[in-house]
Amino acid sequence: MSAPSTTRFCARLVRRQLVLAVRRPIEIGNPLLFFAMVVALFPLGLGPAPGQLATFAPGILWIIALLSNLLTSDGVFRSDFDDGSLEQLLLSPQPLYLSVLAYIAAHWLITGLLLALVSPLFALMLNLPGAAIGSLVASLLLGTAVLSLLGGIGAALTVGLKRGGMLISLLILPLYMPVLIFGSAAVKAAVTGAPVGPYLALLGAMLSLAIALAPMAIAAGLRISIDA
Repeated sequence: MSAPSTTRFCARLVRRQLVLAVRRPIEIGNPLLFFAMVVALFPLGLGPAPGQLATFAPGILWIIALLSNLLTSDGVFRSDFDDGSLEQLLLSPQPLYLSVLAYIAAHWLITGLLLALVSPLFALMLNLPGAAIGSLVASLLLGTAVLSLLGGIGAALTVGLKRGGMLISLLILPLYMPVLIFGSAAVKAAVTGAPVGPYLALLGAMLSLAIALAPMAIAAGLRISIDA
């Protein structure tokens, strides 16, 4: 029986990860629930004044998106490492670069895409102007993809550790900062009526660079973790 083509193999990997996530709905619900809880708590801490909430809304929404990504990054390769599937993946004839990219794509679909789609609802809860919602969704679509790729590096390096979640935060959080800065700046620019294009272009450039380099770092991290 011939081996499947690389494209078909990667598509099967994405489908497998999505099916596993659907069978464990808590993995999908946790980031959304975390997002909703924190958005609901911020007005209690800052006060219910609509103007004040609107001022802080871009930063609040982006910080929550970043923390939600950190919450799920540890599990990208964890279950496959525990059952031995990850070792078989490393031994397969398929390019590890593309296999890793399939894992990250599935993680983004489960977390980043869903957060971007529900973000308008939470933005309205924080009184974000309607004119800025489109920029919020666009920046989250680009930025959360970068966060998933960067989080995959930390997940690969710590997959062999029992409690790698905190270590991922220490390793990857500094790399998250540019995404947070330009993502929230894009939303703030939309609120004030300034051009949003340059910030989205920078996020797109970060995404292109991350797609080119992060899978190689993830593949190297997985080999180190498996061989350790």
